Amino acid sequence: MAKTSELAFVVYLIHALSEAWKMTVPNVYSLLKTSGALDKYVIPFYDVLHTCGSRYLVEDITGYLTDRGYKV
Repeated sequence: MAKTSELAFVVYLIHALSEAWKMTVPNVYSLLKTSGALDKYVIPFYDVLHTCGSRYLVEDITGYLTDRGYKV
Protein backbone atom coordinates (compact mmCIF):
# COMPACT_ATOMS: atom_id res chain seq x y z
CA MET A 1 0.00 0.00 0.00
CA ALA A 2 1.25 3.48 -0.86
CA LYS A 3 2.24 5.90 1.88
CA THR A 4 0.71 9.36 2.26
CA SER A 5 3.80 10.98 0.72
CA GLU A 6 3.60 8.66 -2.28
CA LEU A 7 -0.09 9.40 -2.76
CA ALA A 8 0.57 13.14 -2.58
CA PHE A 9 3.29 12.72 -5.21
CA VAL A 10 0.96 10.74 -7.49
CA VAL A 11 -1.68 13.49 -7.22
CA TYR A 12 0.96 16.13 -8.01
CA LEU A 13 2.23 14.09 -10.97
CA ILE A 14 -1.25 13.51 -12.40
CA HIS A 15 -1.98 17.24 -12.30
CA ALA A 16 1.37 18.07 -13.95
CA LEU A 17 0.71 15.51 -16.70
CA SER A 18 -2.86 16.74 -17.13
CA GLU A 19 -1.62 20.25 -17.78
CA ALA A 20 1.21 19.18 -20.08
CA TRP A 21 -0.88 16.73 -22.09
CA LYS A 22 -4.02 18.91 -22.16
CA MET A 23 -6.04 15.99 -20.79
CA THR A 24 -8.48 15.82 -17.92
CA VAL A 25 -7.23 14.54 -14.57
CA PRO A 26 -9.50 11.45 -14.69
CA ASN A 27 -8.22 10.58 -18.17
CA VAL A 28 -4.58 10.90 -17.07
CA TYR A 29 -5.23 8.73 -14.02
CA SER A 30 -6.97 6.12 -16.16
CA LEU A 31 -4.09 6.04 -18.63
CA LEU A 32 -1.48 5.71 -15.87
CA LYS A 33 -3.49 3.01 -14.10
CA THR A 34 -4.35 0.89 -17.16
CA SER A 35 -0.80 1.14 -18.53
CA GLY A 36 0.66 -0.06 -15.25
CA ALA A 37 2.77 3.09 -14.95
CA LEU A 38 1.55 3.79 -11.42
CA ASP A 39 2.00 0.32 -9.94
CA LYS A 40 5.06 -0.75 -11.93
CA TYR A 41 7.01 2.52 -12.20
CA VAL A 42 5.85 5.62 -10.33
CA ILE A 43 5.18 4.11 -6.90
CA PRO A 44 8.07 1.61 -6.86
CA PHE A 45 10.54 4.33 -7.90
CA TYR A 46 9.00 7.10 -5.81
CA ASP A 47 12.24 7.58 -3.83
CA VAL A 48 14.06 8.70 -6.97
CA LEU A 49 11.21 10.26 -8.96
CA HIS A 50 10.02 12.62 -6.22
CA THR A 51 13.39 14.39 -6.33
CA CYS A 52 12.98 15.29 -10.02
CA GLY A 53 11.46 18.45 -11.45
CA SER A 54 8.10 18.64 -13.17
CA ARG A 55 9.57 19.03 -16.63
CA TYR A 56 11.72 15.93 -16.26
CA LEU A 57 8.83 13.93 -14.82
CA VAL A 58 6.52 14.84 -17.71
CA GLU A 59 9.19 13.87 -20.26
CA ASP A 60 10.03 10.67 -18.37
CA ILE A 61 6.44 9.46 -18.01
CA THR A 62 5.68 10.46 -21.61
CA GLY A 63 8.62 8.34 -22.76
CA TYR A 64 7.62 5.47 -20.50
CA LEU A 65 4.15 5.37 -22.04
CA THR A 66 5.15 5.92 -25.67
CA ASP A 67 7.78 3.17 -25.39
CA ARG A 68 4.92 0.86 -24.44
CA GLY A 69 2.68 1.93 -27.33
CA TYR A 70 0.44 4.45 -25.55
CA LYS A 71 -0.39 7.82 -27.10
CA VAL A 72 -0.45 10.93 -24.97
